[in-house]
Amino acid sequence: MKNRIRGNRFQGQQWYEFWIRNLWRYPNRLLALKAAISMGVLLIPFVAFQMSFIGVTLALGALAGALSETDDHPKGRIKALLLTVLSFVISSASVQLLLPYPILFGIGLVGSTVTFILIGGLGERYRGITFGALLIAIYTMLGAEISPNWYLQIILLPAGALFYGLLSLILLYLHPARLLEEQLADGFENLSLYMKEKSKLFPSDKSIQKKTRQRLASLNVQMIASLGRCKNVLNSYADAIQDSNELRPYLHKFILLQSLHERAASSHERYDLLSSDSDNREILEGLGQLMLQLSLAAHEVSKSLLMGTEYHHPVSIKWTINAIKTQLKEIRKSAKKNDLGLLLQNLNQSHISLQNMNFNVSSGFLPRVDKDTNSLWNRFTSQLNWNHPKLKYAFRLSTCFLLGYILMLSFDIEKGYWILLTSLFVCQPSYSETRQRLFQRILGTITGVVIGVSVVQILPTAGGQVVLLLVASYLFFSWLKRNYATSVIFVTIFVIAAFNLIADKGVVVMIPRVIDTVIGAALAILVVRFMWPDWQYKQLPNLLASAVEKNRNYFNRILLEHESPSEDDLPYRISRYQAHQADSSLSLAWRGMKLEPKRHQKLQKRAFSITYLNHALLSYLSALGAHRSIADYMNDEVKLMYQEVEKTLHSVALSLRKNDSQCSSEELNLVLEKIGDRLEHAERGTQRQKLVLLYNIAEVTQQLVQKASQISEE
Repeated sequence: MKNRIRGNRFQGQQWYEFWIRNLWRYPNRLLALKAAISMGVLLIPFVAFQMSFIGVTLALGALAGALSETDDHPKGRIKALLLTVLSFVISSASVQLLLPYPILFGIGLVGSTVTFILIGGLGERYRGITFGALLIAIYTMLGAEISPNWYLQIILLPAGALFYGLLSLILLYLHPARLLEEQLADGFENLSLYMKEKSKLFPSDKSIQKKTRQRLASLNVQMIASLGRCKNVLNSYADAIQDSNELRPYLHKFILLQSLHERAASSHERYDLLSSDSDNREILEGLGQLMLQLSLAAHEVSKSLLMGTEYHHPVSIKWTINAIKTQLKEIRKSAKKNDLGLLLQNLNQSHISLQNMNFNVSSGFLPRVDKDTNSLWNRFTSQLNWNHPKLKYAFRLSTCFLLGYILMLSFDIEKGYWILLTSLFVCQPSYSETRQRLFQRILGTITGVVIGVSVVQILPTAGGQVVLLLVASYLFFSWLKRNYATSVIFVTIFVIAAFNLIADKGVVVMIPRVIDTVIGAALAILVVRFMWPDWQYKQLPNLLASAVEKNRNYFNRILLEHESPSEDDLPYRISRYQAHQADSSLSLAWRGMKLEPKRHQKLQKRAFSITYLNHALLSYLSALGAHRSIADYMNDEVKLMYQEVEKTLHSVALSLRKNDSQCSSEELNLVLEKIGDRLEHAERGTQRQKLVLLYNIAEVTQQLVQKASQISEE
């Protein structure tokens, strides 16, 4: 008897470890499992009693509900779920009632699409819900012909979403902090990837520098987006929790994440020049290894957050730091070059911060997080501007829907509502995003058809179709946030299985489905191409002006924080985040420009230079910010030179805003000469490296001034 109990306990422990390691640790898999379970519970009983239409419709509602799910505190999630169900009822009922009247339906289609998109612009919570409402509208169109009663879909689709929402809500109530842990874990994982890539710079030559810097710019976009999501979830929880101290450990981890990112983004030197010096190369290799170890440490923090385990800081990091310190001492004794003291100090501080991550967070000052204080009405009305990207996107998408509906009626296209469904997923706010989605959607659909039709022949029974549908839904959600093209393959297989269950026509409708996908994708790309196209070269001057402006604000805050440090550095963190946001916008513009028509790529090379220079300037400013707390970091003379550079950035931003091509940098030239003279007579060491950092900031600012003048002349 005792052996049996022990055996059961052992099996229970094994299952628990399997759950933690393979599902709980991976948010995408957990979401996929929730969606597949809810669909299975809704689908299987009705298929067993030969009521497949009801089961499949409920499953589609659950799928839309999962796609609409918001990252909210459980209290906020209840409100969001109620809004979701209400919007789904309104959306489905509107379609069902207006579908027999084509003209009224077309007007309603355009009006509701514009309204839903603008409501979605109020925030992330509303964006998910309104997207789900549009999806439910198209699902209602697809099922209208085969629905036994006109009111069935109005009940079943929201009911499926409600069931999924309740299941997800119950799991969230069992572990309320899960969303905080997921977003912070995602932030630390993105930081880990960034630091791993950054380690390739130690040592490196000029060609490696260029490739690595491009990759770092892309990873920085992901990192800043991740910080934004963390901030939104923290604000959601802060609104719902009366005692702010409950958030204390998560707020401290968020502040730590921001600090570590600033240090990781720092550049103290031109590492290709340092790498060419044989005296520095060995130390650079050690620094690269240290950066790699810190990357692994950030990954372990992410893992501990998701698995609910205690973080153990790697001992090897301290050993590596001590070894590098020993090397630096040997260099000092032999009077060789030493320009790496500040860099080691920066990485050592990251090590100390991670090592002490769980200490002293239960008391003391409670950090604040930036929050949008604008009312919902102000946010909504701010979008009612012809230059606002949300309004343009709303009219583009509604035009896609209207043209697809007209084509469907004019040519009596079988299952023509697939055109609208494709347009919903393919049409994006920019041309480059839409073009990318176009190829992913078409390739994914064709691949899914080939695989799905092949598998259907192997699993022809109703039970086999249910298994195929549930497996496809799980894989769809598993891949959705990682690889859109792959997720399309599985959602196509899902559709084949669903139609086979309803009417045994899953394979038959696939050829029309492919044709409709091509039509819907073509409509999306054409509409975005010709309706108020926002070509990136036209956006470049404003994006550059914003980036320079935000860099200047960040620079100004660094100087203020050094002069009079404050316990609550929220203004500093806001300015830093905004500078990185502006840098991300520049990077995205350059990447987007490469996908635009060739005649609209005339500034592509210049855009790359500007993006590269701005990211370099931000990296040097991050290094300055990382050392802002050092009391003797700058004397009065050096501070005056920093202020001159900061004033130049301010004047450049003003010139760009006025589209003035006469961006002067005469004062900056004098500063560069002064720093150059100081460098010639400065001894090797930390003090000289501070001057080198100042010189690099001034030099990159000067180069940015020149590029800004060229852009203004275009």
